[in-house]
Amino acid sequence: MKRVVITGMGAITPIGHSVAALYDSLLAGRHGFGTITRFDLEGFKATVAAEIKDYDPLNHFPKPDARRMDFFTQYALVAAQEAMDDSGILDTIAPERLGVYVGSGVGGMDTFVNAAVANHESGARKVSPFVIPMMISNMAAGQISMKYNAKGPTLPVVTACASSTNALGEAFRAIKHGYADAIIAGGTEAAINPVSIAGFQNAMALSNNPDPDSCCVPFDKRRNGFVMGEGAGILVLEEYDHAMARGATIYAEFCGYGNTADAHHITAPHPEAEGAVSAIKLALSEAGYTDDMTVYINAHGTSTPLNDKGETLALKKVFGEDAARKLHISSSKSMTGHMLGAAGAVEAIVSVLTLHKGTVTPTVGYQEPDEDCDLNYTVNGPLNVTCDMALSNSFGFGGHNAVIALRKV
Repeated sequence: MKRVVITGMGAITPIGHSVAALYDSLLAGRHGFGTITRFDLEGFKATVAAEIKDYDPLNHFPKPDARRMDFFTQYALVAAQEAMDDSGILDTIAPERLGVYVGSGVGGMDTFVNAAVANHESGARKVSPFVIPMMISNMAAGQISMKYNAKGPTLPVVTACASSTNALGEAFRAIKHGYADAIIAGGTEAAINPVSIAGFQNAMALSNNPDPDSCCVPFDKRRNGFVMGEGAGILVLEEYDHAMARGATIYAEFCGYGNTADAHHITAPHPEAEGAVSAIKLALSEAGYTDDMTVYINAHGTSTPLNDKGETLALKKVFGEDAARKLHISSSKSMTGHMLGAAGAVEAIVSVLTLHKGTVTPTVGYQEPDEDCDLNYTVNGPLNVTCDMALSNSFGFGGHNAVIALRKV
């Protein structure tokens, strides 16, 4: 079995267009929430989102290319560029040994919505021939593979909010078992549009709080739904000996992965957190966790009543009541919003930085404790602490549970 390490990272998020900008915002407690600007909000109860600000596609792509790529693909390419530049791996690896595992929860939904409107209003002839390659969820992975001539194992993962955590976990396994020497892995999403917001709103999943400062408060008793975010997170996963041979910077070791299903409900988590418990245990077992380790948990932490309660219960069941209270827990979504298929990858980056920098980034906006969420959440300010291991949890509609374990190097 091969060891797997992380040697490059890239991100574009509502709170920063790079990993450094993301991390600075997290340490400062700057959230990315604001009133939605993309469409008319008449008739909408959910009016706040975490949009990417000050993004101009022409700063990254020639105009013809930008017009032929949905934002979810653009975001993935922007983050991949940063990650590949950071890793310096490109000229050191055979194309057949480099893969791409990049997921998205919904793919090119903006493209789908705009094409549906054009077809309805003006007929079939007004639907672009690029609609399908812009819309399909595998295109971010496909475009990245073409840009970097990655001819190894390449696939997208689509497991709703767990997509990019599953993508990272499956990439880890592919390298661990020798199918690739490195994989560009992560997730991307761009779904802040009227159809998506209406759908999540009417499913009672979104917060209807119009106040950007209190609309997303994970583990707080006032929480009433998640807030949509967007963007991408990409990591370069690499076989340890390959990374050492080329003198790469190693940020953390990828050491465990759990992938389970609740088999319970299309949107609600299992009431006893059975699938989450199993996924966490699998990741910890593979990672070689021992009771004396100091552990950071980047929680799924969506700010929905059921998720935060269930995730707290899962951690208690896995670690035991006393040990669970010694965990360092925070939710990045309190600032980035829920980036759906990109969430897990961005949160994996935050987990890597927590180990690498020795600082736990906070859950902001927290004010009112909830008796069902009573663990050691780092709130309203960073905490300097050296952690041995980090877990990043992601739980998606359909009952998908994905957990990855990282170890400090």
